[in-house]
Amino acid sequence: MTVPAPRARRRPSTLGRLLPLLLIGALLAPVGLLGTSAWRQTTADRDLAVRERLGVRYLTALGSVTDALVEAQSAAVNNRQVSSDALNRAVEEAAAVDARIGTELLSQERWAGVRAKLEALRGRSPADPESAYTAYGEVSDLLLALHRKVRESSGLVRDPVADSYFLQDSAGQELPEAVVATGRLADLSTLVARRPAAEQPRGLLELTGLRVAALAPASDAVDNLRSAVDGSENTDLGANVLTPLDTYQRSVEALAAYSAPARGTSVVDPGQLSAAGLNAHRAARQLQPVILAELDALLVERIDELDRDRWQTVAATALAVLLLSWLAALLFAARGRARRRATMAATHAETADTPPPPDAWQPVPGDLRGLQPAGTARDPEPAQWGAFDAAR
Repeated sequence: MTVPAPRARRRPSTLGRLLPLLLIGALLAPVGLLGTSAWRQTTADRDLAVRERLGVRYLTALGSVTDALVEAQSAAVNNRQVSSDALNRAVEEAAAVDARIGTELLSQERWAGVRAKLEALRGRSPADPESAYTAYGEVSDLLLALHRKVRESSGLVRDPVADSYFLQDSAGQELPEAVVATGRLADLSTLVARRPAAEQPRGLLELTGLRVAALAPASDAVDNLRSAVDGSENTDLGANVLTPLDTYQRSVEALAAYSAPARGTSVVDPGQLSAAGLNAHRAARQLQPVILAELDALLVERIDELDRDRWQTVAATALAVLLLSWLAALLFAARGRARRRATMAATHAETADTPPPPDAWQPVPGDLRGLQPAGTARDPEPAQWGAFDAAR
C-alpha cells in the first residue's frame, strides 16, 4: 500500500511577511504627521496670544499718553497753564515700555517720531491757541497711527476669537479715536466762538465734521463692547465692563445732544459742549483700562488652554506610537516563533525520511552461517575427524 507523501507547507512570500510591518509603518506616518501639525498649529496660536499681550501692554501705555495729550491741548486752547507733569510721566512710562518690547512690535521708529513731537510741544507758548490746536492735532494723528501700528504688529487685529477681537478693536482703535476727536470738537467750539463773524460758517462746518468723527467711533466702541459681552462665555466680562460702559454711553449721548446746534439756529454753546466733552473723556479714561485688563485676562486664559492642548497632543501622539510599536514587537515575536516551528518541523521531516543505520549484531551479508537455522549447522573440521574417532 502506497502512503501519500505529506504536502509541503507553503512558505509565505517576502511581501506577505513584510505586509504587517508595512501597515504599521503606514499608520505611524500619518499619526506623526497629525501630531506634528497639531503641535505647530497650537504653538502658532500660542505665540500669537503671547504677542497680543505685548500689544495690550503697549496700548495701555499709549492710552495714558493720549489722555494727557488731550488734556494738555485743552489747556493750551483755553489759555490755561499747561501742566506737563502728567504728560511727562505718561511719556516716560511709554518710553520704558517701548524700550522693553518695541523691537518685537516694530514700533521704536514711530515712537521716536511721536516722542520728538511731544518734546517740541513743551517749549510752545500758550499765547496762540490756534497754532497750539494745530500742533497738538499733528501729534495726536501720529499717536493714533502708532495705535494702529501696535495693533497690526502685535496681531491684535487678527485675533481669532470674537469677544477678544471686539475688545481690542474698542480699546485700541475706537476709544482712542473717539477721545482725540472729542477733545478736538470741544476745543474747536471754543476757537470758533472767538473767530470773526466772517469765519463762523467755516468753523461750523468743521464742527459738523468733527462731531461725526467723535460720535461714530464712540458708537462703534459701545456696539463692539455690547457684542463682546453678549458673545463671551466669560461671565466676569459682563460684570466688569457693563457699569463703566453704561457711564460712557450716557456721556456720549450727552455729547451728541450738546454738540448739535440749537433748534432754529446754527450756534453751539461752547461751554456746554466742553463740559460734555470732558465728561466723555473721563468716562473713556475709566473704561479703557477695564477693557484692556479684561482682554489681557482672556489672552492669559487662552494661553493656558493652548498649553494644555499642546501637551495633550504630545501625549496622544506618544501613546499611538507606543501602541503601534508594541504591535510591531508582537508581530516580530510571532514571526520568530513561526521560524522556530518551521525549523523544528523540517528537522523532524528529515529525520523520518532517513533509513536507520545497520545494527552491529546483524550478520554480514557474505556470511552464510548467519542464515542457517539453529541445530543444522555443522563445523567442517569436527566432521572430518568423526570417522577417525569411530575407527579407534
